[in-house]
Amino acid sequence: MPLQGSLSIERMCQLGQVSRAGLYRHLQVRAPREEEMLVRARVQEIALAHHRRYGCRRVTAELHQQGMIVNHKRVERILREDNLLALRYRKFVPTTDSRHGHQVYLNLAKRMELSGVNQLWVADITYLRLQQEFVYLAVILDGFSRRVVGWSVERSLQTRLTLGALQGAIADRRPLPGLVHHSDRGAQYASPEYVAVLLAHGMLPSMSRAGCPYDNAACESFMKTLKQEEIYANEYRDMEHLQAHLEEFLDRYYNVRRLHSALGYQSPEAFEAQTPVQGQDSRAAKIEFSNASEIYRSDVSV
Repeated sequence: MPLQGSLSIERMCQLGQVSRAGLYRHLQVRAPREEEMLVRARVQEIALAHHRRYGCRRVTAELHQQGMIVNHKRVERILREDNLLALRYRKFVPTTDSRHGHQVYLNLAKRMELSGVNQLWVADITYLRLQQEFVYLAVILDGFSRRVVGWSVERSLQTRLTLGALQGAIADRRPLPGLVHHSDRGAQYASPEYVAVLLAHGMLPSMSRAGCPYDNAACESFMKTLKQEEIYANEYRDMEHLQAHLEEFLDRYYNVRRLHSALGYQSPEAFEAQTPVQGQDSRAAKIEFSNASEIYRSDVSV
């Protein structure tokens, strides 16, 4: 359909004193090719602007935001015909090693009811392959808005990898005490150095159950998106080349432009803009605890 601004099809038909069926017959008979070319051109623009990272539903959502009423099945057909379907590659491979002697912490994240940003951060690590070496990426997301608030790349899995992402997140967001930091039980997150930084800034450590990636589903989903939409679609010469691409994808695309289905097809930045920041008329997160026996059964490693 041509651009219609904020008017619905029904309202335009009322103003023009024509039936809705008559409007569609007119479009099909008088200007089917023009209308099809307009839709196809917009679909192509969106798919290419997002470097073929968008599937049919996100393309459809952006068309709706532009004022065009198009069915996602039609968008999928156009993407397939024009060879613009989203790029999808290999499955995500976890890298967590929780065989260490450090203290682990109760899973607070699954008991939280979030009401704003900087109440829950979720963290994870993955590996990335360059032409001649493997490197590691640590990220921290805001659990409420899914925004990437900190990230770091290193050639090893030492604690400085996760500390780099954490310190970047703290410097950028400056959260108030009481924020819950959730991760898996990997040694990088359970190390005394990492936990000391959390406690020094008034953060509460929280960890997933052993062998249960679903406890950190938001970060797992993000890692899958990152690899499918950015990593597997490119080849990186070296660390500097990778960091430049990650900065573009994470800071200027994913946070600012990419529509997120869990946020009602808004970008994390747009979603946060509609939510008061912590300390400015926002409610604190609620945490509900079960009785002691249920906590023991759900959180003790097996």
